[in-house]
Amino acid sequence: MRLGIIGLPNSGKTTIFNALTNSNLPTGAATSGQFEVHTAVVSVPDERVDRLSAMYNPKKTIYTQVTYVDIGGLEKGVAEGGLKGQFRNELAQLDGMVQVLRAFADENVPHPYGTVDPQRDLDIIEGEFLLSDLVMIESRLEKIAEEQRRKGRTLEKATVDEAELLERLKALLESDIPLRDVDLTDTEVKMLKGFGLLTLKPMLIVLNQGDERRDYAIVNDHKRSNIIDLQGKIEAELSQLEPEDATVFMEEYGITELSAAKVVRLSYELLAYDSFFTVGEDEVRAWRMPTGATAPEAAGVIHTDLQKGFIRAEVFHYDDLIELGSEAAVKNAGKFRLEGRDYIVKDGDILHIRHSS
Repeated sequence: MRLGIIGLPNSGKTTIFNALTNSNLPTGAATSGQFEVHTAVVSVPDERVDRLSAMYNPKKTIYTQVTYVDIGGLEKGVAEGGLKGQFRNELAQLDGMVQVLRAFADENVPHPYGTVDPQRDLDIIEGEFLLSDLVMIESRLEKIAEEQRRKGRTLEKATVDEAELLERLKALLESDIPLRDVDLTDTEVKMLKGFGLLTLKPMLIVLNQGDERRDYAIVNDHKRSNIIDLQGKIEAELSQLEPEDATVFMEEYGITELSAAKVVRLSYELLAYDSFFTVGEDEVRAWRMPTGATAPEAAGVIHTDLQKGFIRAEVFHYDDLIELGSEAAVKNAGKFRLEGRDYIVKDGDILHIRHSS
């Protein structure tokens, strides 16, 4: 799962990257429009994994993970004529985006547009992505039109269906409607997969606050998006401290809870994934699956051989285990089940897969 951290120059996106990933990249050094990429893998905090690990005392405890990519080079006008090269490729490969909006004043770090205005910055970036998607779709429609002129009535039905979908999306983009707001069928989503459309990707918006938080009324009523505040500079500094020193620092600034872990959880949830668990003395592990996955599909997340040889899934739920206290108590209460191929795995299920070798 790959999430890009994006933002205008001097928005503090590398600071946010450092806060989320415990990295220590230099900040403020990149020039406007310079293309840079930094990557880090982060475990997704999950108190359920913590409690399961405490119950089973395994040799290993493994969380689900998110890959964050700090991508530089985004500014007004960058999408004119369409995004190109490695910049376009990096953005297209993302599963979602974490957009950093500057919400702090600092005379030593000038805003590229003179004033701090998160709503304006949000509109600028959204406008660039709308334009990029529009250029991409228009280019494809031109190619289909040329193919139509050559083939006439022999044009494949799949291509005709694609053109109809793209014409519909083109009209929406021209009305400044991001594609994440559009209800698409599974078939349509598959048709669009190779385009890497940017406004189709889910978006978590991070208001990067300074030492003193300020209230900004951000208009964001789009689907598959969310907004959260984060004091990036402070939390980046905290991420570099030992736990004891971090506690003292938090008390000094009146911080009761770090937001970085919440940002990681929200960015994970934004992509509509659920988690299931496998437990035992050797390992307690969280696994990521698309919402609505069947038991064999969940087995395939663990190992493809388990999906191929799937027979049954032994299933009980985390909530029942915590409430009743042990697997034995779960069985005695009738909450331990054998499920077949049609079972839809739920978030929080604990699975043991029966399979043929």
